[in-house]
Amino acid sequence: MSILQLKPTILVETPLGTGQAIFIIDYGMHQNTCWVVALQKDGVIKHFDCNDVILSTNYTYGMNLRKNTFPAQDSPSEHS
Repeated sequence: MSILQLKPTILVETPLGTGQAIFIIDYGMHQNTCWVVALQKDGVIKHFDCNDVILSTNYTYGMNLRKNTFPAQDSPSEHS
């Protein structure tokens, strides 16, 4: 297992909303990478499987210009 602290943090989209990825935990080749994210709306720290993380749109670096997101973000009442 290895833990990588992200400096600087990375702005990401998750099923619970936008947040700052602060750590990545790699448990090895038989398990997906875990992203530790501080949610923007309330600062709550959550763990997400790598399949549940999308880089936020960043025009400077040309990242996620399609503005990919998760369906749950369109209706925030589902997670309230």
